[in-house]
Amino acid sequence: MKINAVFEGGGVKGIALAGAVHAAESRGLTFNQVAGTSSGAIIASLVAAGYTSDELKAVIEATPFSAFMQRSKIFDTKLVGPLARLFLKKGLYSGETLEYWIHTLLLAKGIRTFGDLRPNQLRIVASDISGRRLLVLPDDIADYGIDPVQFPISKAVRMSTSIPYFFDPVIIRKSASKRLPTETFADQFVYIVDGGLLSNFPLWLFDQDEVPALDSMIPTIGFQLVGRGTGKPNKIFGPLSMLKALFSTMMDAHDERYIEDANRFRTVKIPTLGVSNTEFDISKEKSRELYESGNRAAENFLNKWKLTDYKSSYMQHVVRKRAPITF
Repeated sequence: MKINAVFEGGGVKGIALAGAVHAAESRGLTFNQVAGTSSGAIIASLVAAGYTSDELKAVIEATPFSAFMQRSKIFDTKLVGPLARLFLKKGLYSGETLEYWIHTLLLAKGIRTFGDLRPNQLRIVASDISGRRLLVLPDDIADYGIDPVQFPISKAVRMSTSIPYFFDPVIIRKSASKRLPTETFADQFVYIVDGGLLSNFPLWLFDQDEVPALDSMIPTIGFQLVGRGTGKPNKIFGPLSMLKALFSTMMDAHDERYIEDANRFRTVKIPTLGVSNTEFDISKEKSRELYESGNRAAENFLNKWKLTDYKSSYMQHVVRKRAPITF
């Protein structure tokens, strides 16, 4: 059976999402359309490219995530270097290593741009902090004069994973056709960061007002990462540690959000075992535990899941909620 899947963002905790993919595959489920934010965008893009859960597990085991935190030596001197980089580049780390990593993985499957996939097969959420708006990629990139079909998926993933102050924002320049006559040179540049700022769990992306017959219905299942980080207080010694505490608190706060009753029928809640979003030095043992946590949570959910119950709950909680009020 086909499903649409939405993967929540959560930094390193996204490893657990790969385990959930394994449970879905084990039940014979195939992914029709997928979407994600931040680390959820990574999993969604690899699933869309054709990676199986076993391949995802192999990728995770072979990837030293701490490599994403590399920076040039000039910015690596104690305290002064990171602060200087933050001032000049708007982030502690570039994000280029992560983008190249995704690019290489996708290219191994013959995928580079959104045009290499089926229309609407993959959607990635990012945040335009210049225009103060949510972006659903690739479609919304057209608003800046960029062809959505030719837009690299790895660039979209980098946008969605650019945790503020941790990774550099992705800066794009509007095409001449999209610039206003009154805009200055600086106004032509747009800063795009982590989609989790505005929609970390975009479960609404595949919602429809009209529900098809049961035999042709493609349900949407969301995979949400729940649970705080280690629970240890952030130690603040100066401006740099304060910024780290700021974005770690901000990103972890997403996982404390209450799951609305209206969405429980289509949400797999995955415990994240005290791992924090930016724990890029995660041990192999903890990584395996996260993977297994995702697998168990999805198995438990799917053991009780039925399409008939899904359709009934969808009609009750989604369609009626979206229907306009008439007098």
